Amino acid sequence: MGIEVVPAVGRFEDAARVVGTQKPGAGGCWCQSYRDARVPGAERPEALRRQCAQEPGPGVLVHVDGEVAGWCSVAPRSSYRRLMRSRTIPLLDDPRDPWSVVCFVVRPAFRRRGLMHVLLAGAVEHAAAHGAEVLEGYPVETGGTRVDVISGYVGTVELFEAAGFHRASPTTGHSGHRERWLVRRELTTPTPG
Repeated sequence: MGIEVVPAVGRFEDAARVVGTQKPGAGGCWCQSYRDARVPGAERPEALRRQCAQEPGPGVLVHVDGEVAGWCSVAPRSSYRRLMRSRTIPLLDDPRDPWSVVCFVVRPAFRRRGLMHVLLAGAVEHAAAHGAEVLEGYPVETGGTRVDVISGYVGTVELFEAAGFHRASPTTGHSGHRERWLVRRELTTPTPG
C-alpha cells in the first residue's frame, strides 16, 4: 500500500472530495467552521478553493495508492477565528503564533488503517516546513474507551501523545461529551541552506 501525505495547496479537488459534500446544495463544514463559521454554507466551497490556492494552505491530505483517503486541517492558530475567540480552548501566554491541528477526516473506505497517525505526522512536517515553532491540538480524552467518528474528528489524546505531544492545559471544551485537552509539541525548524 503506497501512502503519501501532501499539502492541500493546489489540490482543491482532492480536499473537496474528503471534506466537501457531494450533493449540490447540501450544507457542510468544508473545513470552515473553525476558520470562520460566519461564511454561509453556499460560499464555503469557494472559501476552501481560495485557501488551497495559496501557501501555506489549509491542511494536508493523505493518498493511498494514488487515491485521496483523508484530511487534516493544520494552519497557524491565528487563521482560525473560532480558536482565537474561544471561551473553552485557552490561548496560552506565548509570544509565538502556534500552529493548530483542528480536525481529521478519513473517508469510510480507508478507516482502521492508522491513517490519522500518518496525517498527524504529515501535519507536523508541514508546519515545521513553514517555520512553525510550536504545534497544538485539542483532542478528546478517551479514558481508554472507543471514540465514535463524530466525537473523534479532533483526534484523541493518545494519538497526539504517540506523536510526541504533551498535555499543556486542560480545557473546558468537549466533543461528544468527552473532555478535550490542549496538547503541544515544540518543533525544530529546518536550517536554511
